[in-house]
Amino acid sequence: MQFKNVFHELLEMRDDKGKKSRRGGDERKHTRRRAKSHIAPEHTLSSPAPVEQSKWANLPPELLLDIIQRVEASETSWPARRDVIACASVCKSWREITKEIVKTPEQCGWLTFPVSLKQPGPRDHPIQCFIKRERETSTYLLYLGLSPALCGDVSKLLLAARKVRRAASTHFVVSLAADEFSRASNSYVGKLRSNFLGSKFTVYDSQPPQGSAIQTNYWSHRKMNSKTVSPRIPAGSYSVATVCYELNILRTRGPRRMQCIMQSIPVSAVQEGGVAPTPTELATCLPPKCCPMHVSKGSKQLANLCSSVPTTDLEQGTKDPLILKNKAPRWHEQLQCWCLNFKGRVTVASVKNFQLVAGVEPCHNVPLAEQERVILQFGKIGKDIFTMDYRYPLSAFQAFAVCLSSFDTKPACE
Repeated sequence: MQFKNVFHELLEMRDDKGKKSRRGGDERKHTRRRAKSHIAPEHTLSSPAPVEQSKWANLPPELLLDIIQRVEASETSWPARRDVIACASVCKSWREITKEIVKTPEQCGWLTFPVSLKQPGPRDHPIQCFIKRERETSTYLLYLGLSPALCGDVSKLLLAARKVRRAASTHFVVSLAADEFSRASNSYVGKLRSNFLGSKFTVYDSQPPQGSAIQTNYWSHRKMNSKTVSPRIPAGSYSVATVCYELNILRTRGPRRMQCIMQSIPVSAVQEGGVAPTPTELATCLPPKCCPMHVSKGSKQLANLCSSVPTTDLEQGTKDPLILKNKAPRWHEQLQCWCLNFKGRVTVASVKNFQLVAGVEPCHNVPLAEQERVILQFGKIGKDIFTMDYRYPLSAFQAFAVCLSSFDTKPACE
């Protein structure tokens, strides 16, 4: 049987299963209306009825492994790579094998699952993306591909951000969906916040950095008034990077000068044999399998519960973080302007264009070639189209957040 026929049958089974669930929902509508409004703890519920497994879940593991390996090897780009996602959506056994086969972006250079957006990019070559700005809605969309002209409508949406202006700062809320920017949704991945002058930006992640001590506290369960309550620490409260722009009020220092302190990435990541944190799971806003319950006097007790997590853990970062600085441009006498070699990826002159390299001290023993390697590149190619190329040790989310800082107004820095 050809693989295409296999996927057609999978899609038909998924549609049939959706129709059955809708019919069952209509039959249980009146029963739900008579049910109580409160939510019972999970341990008091009776064991659920056994779920009927599809015939694909009973395939021999060897055959299943060979099928997914062939699909994963043949589909190396979007939108065809969604067949790999379809394999992971069949059942639990398919999902576990698919997760084992699919490698991280560092190893294969491909973005497959949502967690890939928070994993470091490849070491040998950059992942090329482009950002589309929508002025009417103050929305910024990150797509995977060389440029919109080459990709057309088949471009893969990676991340979306919405700009929110406030009295003393500007916020960029980053989400997996282009129409959902609530911090309470599962699509929320982080945010970027500026200071009053727009000269300093802080990148917040929705989940703690890999290996942080707070990770165990974040998913822990505490007992309060004989009830099991899941502590809901505000999403996006983990500072992972800081972007600083030098003040240039008199406009005598030339283009913008910026510096990024990657608090979650050690400087050893750019050394030979260095490793950057690589998360394996994408945490959601609320822990799964936990039921939020109404608690009297809950606001005060919940605040005490969240405050029980040490603040040192909340603000804990790498002792020796990686520092990125913008590559100094050169003055072109004939064009009478500052220039950088973007290797054809940037075509329009703009104050927003930049290239970031590792700013390391001599004591770190980083090779000169690695110090000159461009880790993040951002530039303009159209009125509202920009390119973004990133590589190891940055992730797509970190690179996108740094590029968003370039869109904010900086009257004192340019």
